[in-house]
Amino acid sequence: MLVPPEPIAAFLKVPTPDEWVTEACQRIPDLLRDHANCELKAASTALSFIYRYPDRAKLTHRMSRLAREELRHFEQVRKILESRGIEFQHVPASRYAGVLRRTVRDREPERLLDLLLIGSLIEARSCERFAVLVPHLPDELANFYSGLLASEARHFEHYLKFARRECRLPTEQFENRLGELKEIEMELIVSSDEQFGFHSGIPI
Repeated sequence: MLVPPEPIAAFLKVPTPDEWVTEACQRIPDLLRDHANCELKAASTALSFIYRYPDRAKLTHRMSRLAREELRHFEQVRKILESRGIEFQHVPASRYAGVLRRTVRDREPERLLDLLLIGSLIEARSCERFAVLVPHLPDELANFYSGLLASEARHFEHYLKFARRECRLPTEQFENRLGELKEIEMELIVSSDEQFGFHSGIPI
């Protein structure tokens, strides 16, 4: 049985509920549509760091590479949709992403810290969900998601590394904020959610 990488499992406060896995396996077209949208949004997020922080050379270099990788994933999911005769549709922003984004503070470097920590949480949850889905999916999708695990884990590590390096905040302040965001992320995962998606909570 495939399990999330140990650093991912240790980073997240809760695993994905079984109810979400059951729902996802029954709604594969919806899952794939939302996944395609997530990859596109991930590329856009990476580009937004380049526009907002062009003076941070190492950060912008990494985000440029990440954006290209996310776009490749988007193209791969689009091909899977086409092969299954599923029409691509734009999906509204999820409750998960929306609530996390609303926690971002206005002042720097706190804003940068929050954006990077949220990025690490989203990538960690994506990796974890690939792992829990793989044993339940048809071979084609299982193989695809198994292949994405390593890249999502790597993205998580990059976001977390840059949060520590670029913001240069005291360790206690860093860990306290990370703990706050983890609590919010946990609540979004274990609470009821009317909208099904790749990062949604427990289906109603």
